[in-house]
Amino acid sequence: MTGDDVQLLQIKLSGFRGTVPDGQYGPGTELQVIQFQKDFMGSPQPSGVVDMATSEAIDAFAKKYPIDFEQLRCRCGKCPGFGNSLFKGQYQVGMPQIEAYCRYEYPGIHKMTLWAARAVFHYHSQFKFLFTSGYRCEQDNIQNGRTSTNHRGKAVDTDVPLGPGEGKQTDMTRCDQIRGKMVEVGYFQIGWDASNRKSLEPSNIAPTWVHMDCRQYDKAYLADKFFVKTLKDLDA
Repeated sequence: MTGDDVQLLQIKLSGFRGTVPDGQYGPGTELQVIQFQKDFMGSPQPSGVVDMATSEAIDAFAKKYPIDFEQLRCRCGKCPGFGNSLFKGQYQVGMPQIEAYCRYEYPGIHKMTLWAARAVFHYHSQFKFLFTSGYRCEQDNIQNGRTSTNHRGKAVDTDVPLGPGEGKQTDMTRCDQIRGKMVEVGYFQIGWDASNRKSLEPSNIAPTWVHMDCRQYDKAYLADKFFVKTLKDLDA
């Protein structure tokens, strides 16, 4: 009921309600399992117990929705793809020392963000998603005149390419629908008011894409061990 295996379970089911990856199998984690069993496994009577069938289904879920890390790599042409682990413990000058202004280049993308993205792909399996923005190191910010730090490992942007006859309004409506479903089933919040909740940028910031991040989590859940650079490490 406690330990690293429970923490890994909580991470892998972060898009099915979602909770904090504290390694404690409590009521919140049980609800994650129940929702996964109901919505992915199609179980008419979900048990909330992680038996062999559930464990194998989680592996099948990962295989069905692989993550393309090439789409997530930083585009600066200077760093190795996921920053250089610079600025640990440093914040933007003159700003509060909170995660929104943390300059640290985390070593990869947070596992919870990526596993939650897989749930998005599942609940909207009629669409083909692309990651339109992944990692952005300090050099990438300089090249593009940005100061935001969410994309230094905590955030990804995803979108559905427009089909024939589709325009901006279609994209905006679709992104709103996706965000609504993520709030309903993934325990996401719109904005960044609550702590230890996955966040979505509101539509006035992200009208034609879906941005998700985990910047509101406590520092304990933003340790380096939660960040990965390869599909193998994500699925380990």
